[in-house]
Parts: sequence; structure tokens; C-alpha cells
Amino acid sequence: MADHYDVLGVSREATPEEIKKAYRRLARELHPDVNPSPDAQEKFKQVTHAYDVLSDPGQRRDYDRGPQPTFGGGGGGFGGFGDIFETFFGGQGGGSRGPKSRAERGQDALLRVEVDLGEVIFGTHRDLEVDTAVVCETCNGSCCQPGTSPVTCDICGGSGSIQRTVRSLLGNVVTSAPCGTCRGYGTVIPNPCPTCQGQGRVRARRTIPVDIPAGVDTGLRLQLPGQGEVGPAGGPQGDVYLEMKVKHHEVFSRNDDDLLCTLEVQMWDAVLGTTAKVEALDGDIEIEIKPGTQSAEVLTVKGRGVTHLRGNGRGDLRVGIQVVTPTKLDHKQKELIKQLASAHKYPAPSLGHFQQGLFAKLRDRFLNV
Repeated sequence: MADHYDVLGVSREATPEEIKKAYRRLARELHPDVNPSPDAQEKFKQVTHAYDVLSDPGQRRDYDRGPQPTFGGGGGGFGGFGDIFETFFGGQGGGSRGPKSRAERGQDALLRVEVDLGEVIFGTHRDLEVDTAVVCETCNGSCCQPGTSPVTCDICGGSGSIQRTVRSLLGNVVTSAPCGTCRGYGTVIPNPCPTCQGQGRVRARRTIPVDIPAGVDTGLRLQLPGQGEVGPAGGPQGDVYLEMKVKHHEVFSRNDDDLLCTLEVQMWDAVLGTTAKVEALDGDIEIEIKPGTQSAEVLTVKGRGVTHLRGNGRGDLRVGIQVVTPTKLDHKQKELIKQLASAHKYPAPSLGHFQQGLFAKLRDRFLNV
């Protein structure tokens, strides 16, 4: 058995506050909701047990004294030390604890689910097919062949443990250990279920219906309590954790709950102004391009972004403008452009401070709007 002080990472002189602080730190790292791995679950049990012992002044005092033997021959007031000895050497405390249960909690499972950006806006539904452990229908989790049942172990008499008396210089020392015949269960199964080989569960394919809420993002984990695999002997089911991944979209990107995109506008539309009808993820949107619109301007369409994961309402749709300069003009079009240029005296090209590219400017404006 691991030393409780080593499990918590504290010294034997640690104060109750130091013990509590160490437990809280380890619990945050190892809790099944945060770290679902089997190793972390086992360590979490050890940490919790160590804290239960060391946080109780009486139990900590007994633990610091170490295991004490039980002496034969009556011994007057020495009987209480035997319980402590048996506790720390795997005993059952004189039969007070009893045999352990065959039914154990099943393991948790982690599934990765991909969703489209359009599905994130309002949420979606998935029917997930998983290979997992389910209750054996033949024995209904009893582990026994139908019509039979477990029988009391004739070695330990149903206690699940074997006590032995060892002679020493101090007298007779009583030790206790799990029964090797029934493995501490107190019963044996003479006729195991032929379907599950006495496990009480079998592997099967199962469908888990899942309602994925709106607003999820890549890396978010959703917990489905009691949807994991069934434990041995039909024990309670573990949990399922869904790790979300939102697929890349060719047009729209995401910044928190806002959607971002770029709208290409022809030069004359930017000069004269126009109305553009564009297809968004949840229906068409009309965007007004005002006369004189410049590249890298950002237009905001309220309430057409992603639904908030917690709370009401939606984010916004932010549309960055990119004015497109025509590169192929016929002779007549060039003449019209020349006439426009001669009719208005624009400043001649001149040097100025270096400016970022369109996409860098759009990025900054998207984040600062």
C-alpha cells in the first residue's frame, strides 16, 4: 500500500491546511471530469482515500502509529490494536467490511465528433455508433448460467478474506488477506454464463443519440453521464465525453461567436454604391454598399453570427470589403476611365508610410470592430 503522505506529496509534519491544499491541487488534475484516463481514475481514488485518512485527526494519529499486532491469550486491553493491524494489511476489520462486490463501474469513453460551421449556429443532432460493453442479455449481468446462482466460498465462508495466525516473539500475530479461491468476492460461480464467460457484459454496437448544442467550438468537451460502457457484472455505466471539432469553411471563419467573411466589390460599385444579395450560412442577406466604400472597411450585420453557447442571442456577421480593380478593359472602357480621371484632379501618386496588406488590415479591423 502506498504511503498516504507520498500520495499527496506532503511531509509527515504537514499541517491540515497543507494537506487540504495538496488534495485540492491533485483533485483538479485527476478528477474524471478533467482527466478520464484509467490511470488518472486510479490515482484519484488513492488521493481521495489518502485525504480521507489524513484529514481526520483520529485516523491520522492511528496511521502515524503504524499497524499494531493482536496478541493471543486474551491480552486484556490489546484487542483494539488488532483492528488497526488488519486494516493496513488488507483485512476485513473482523468481518465488518465484508466481501467486495463483483459489480464495478464501467470505464469512461472519449469520442471525437466533427460538425459543420453551419450546424454550430443553431445546434444539431447526431446518432453515434459505438462499440462498447453492454449488459449480457443471457444472464442479465449475474455472470451465471441461467437457472444457477453464485455459491458461498467454502474456503473463506463468504467473508472474502482469510485470516492467519503467525507466531512471533511477541505472541500470536493475526493477519488477513483476500481469499485466493473467490478473489475476495465471498462467492464463486460454478456455472459461468456461456455467452459472456462469467463477465456479466459483452461487446456490442450501440447507438447513442446526442443533441449537440449551438455555439460549440473546436476543443470543447461535452459530458454524457451514464452513456459509457457497462461495468463488470452489470455494474453502472461510465460516462462518454465528446470532443468537438468544427470543420473548416471555405467562405466563413469564426471569431468567438462572430462570423467573418470578405465581399469582393467592383470598383464602380464601390464608387457609386449598390446593394448586394449574398448567401449566408442561414439564409440570404442584403448588404448595402455605400458610395465611396474603401477596401478593408468592415460592415456589421447584427445577430447573424453563431448562437451563444450559454445564454440567449447570437453574435454578428462581419463583412470585410475588398474593392476589385479591373485588369482587362477594352478601348472604349479605357477612354471612359481617362475621361473620368481628367474630369477630376486626383492627387499624384506619392510616397507615404508603409501600410499592411488587405488581409492584415481586415484582420485588425475585424478584431477591433
